[in-house]
Amino acid sequence: MSHTVVAELVANVQKVTARAGDTVGPEDTLVILESMKMEIPVLAEVAGTITEIKVAEGEVVRDGDPIAVIEEK
Repeated sequence: MSHTVVAELVANVQKVTARAGDTVGPEDTLVILESMKMEIPVLAEVAGTITEIKVAEGEVVRDGDPIAVIEEK
């Protein structure tokens, strides 16, 4: 089963720290967003393998935009 991690606010994608094919666990950082001069890590919510990263550094995401897809273990 796949799980999509979504943005919870409007922010700039400051850094992408994970790639497709990476194995992640709950609480692993996928990307770091920047909003109002604050860094906000976006964490994996499930354990599994990243099948797709849907953002790139410098992009703007909005509430509900997909960030990554994780195939659950």
